[in-house]
Amino acid sequence: MTVEREEYDAPAGRARHGNSDWLTGSRITAVRGVFYRPEGRAGEPEAVEFVLADGQSVLLTCTSDWTLRVTPGTWPLLPDWCVPANQWQHAPLTQLPPVPYGGAWTVVGTLERRDGNGEVHEAVIRCAEGDFVVAAGDTMAVRFHPH
Repeated sequence: MTVEREEYDAPAGRARHGNSDWLTGSRITAVRGVFYRPEGRAGEPEAVEFVLADGQSVLLTCTSDWTLRVTPGTWPLLPDWCVPANQWQHAPLTQLPPVPYGGAWTVVGTLERRDGNGEVHEAVIRCAEGDFVVAAGDTMAVRFHPH
């Protein structure tokens, strides 16, 4: 995974230097999809935003070659590429469980899965309660595997 703007202050108080553990210690309070509204809620999200307890967020999007891109989010605002903005919306992902008791998932580590070219195509955000698996494709796929 790569963070596009290096000036981003990593949520866990560490600068990101290419390793995938930069979310470790963060608390995720919400996971929201970024949906193109004319497709309705039946469509898959174009991006997934992980909202963190400290008010920051992390945005995962897929590129045209189905690789995963990770950038600082703009929560509660939509990403700049959502044009025109009135045709886009943040929405909960119904296939994910509700936030656990205590109000957040605590990140204990991350894992990147790469394709044959070494490009990240899937990220696993490991939490104490289970794992978020985010995969790039035509759209984003997100699932949660409880422990």
